[in-house]
Amino acid sequence: MTLHIQNLSKRYGDAPVFAHVTLDVVPGEFVAIVGESGVGKSTLLNCMAGLDHWDSGSVQLQGTDLATLDEDARALLRREKVGFVFQAFHVLPHLDVAQNIALPLLLLNRPDDARVQAMLDAMGMGMLGRRLPQQLSGGQLQRVAIARALVHKPRLLLADEPTGNLDPTTATLVMRALVDQCRAHGASLVLVTHSVAATEQADRVLQLRADGLQPLAG
Repeated sequence: MTLHIQNLSKRYGDAPVFAHVTLDVVPGEFVAIVGESGVGKSTLLNCMAGLDHWDSGSVQLQGTDLATLDEDARALLRREKVGFVFQAFHVLPHLDVAQNIALPLLLLNRPDDARVQAMLDAMGMGMLGRRLPQQLSGGQLQRVAIARALVHKPRLLLADEPTGNLDPTTATLVMRALVDQCRAHGASLVLVTHSVAATEQADRVLQLRADGLQPLAG
């Protein structure tokens, strides 16, 4: 999926968050975004998904200007074509692992147990589908979140610090699973991260500053 952001700016009251952000992501591309804490990386990612509002500029997904859509239409676009991996996992504690992963398919009225099992296998969790979230480690929970974000084969995956709460070994496993699945499905990936190991796998690394996105100096 193509993502086109033009001159995007965001403020909270009188306080600017970021300004003049321009970005083009082509289908299948992996772009990593880094930056100091508080510069607005997560907010920018939320704007890309239409989860947050901006003050000026535009965000287009596959040629559709998100500003022209109402909340219901944005939600439908996300449901069909976008996956989002949250740093805090956001799994539902009363559902088992397989049920959590299956949620996007159920929302699309496309239940597919075989697809859910395939994602469990791809994440190295093939035998854990009936476990509850509280029975899993942090690394396993993050893999559940990634599987859920990818199960419906989105054209764009947005990931917010997916390895931020993990130890280095587990982080490496999670990143490998995330990138491999995106590559396998030809999905575009935009990743917000502080991890050097994660940025080393990206096609491009950009730094978010108050005045926009810039290529990261080598």
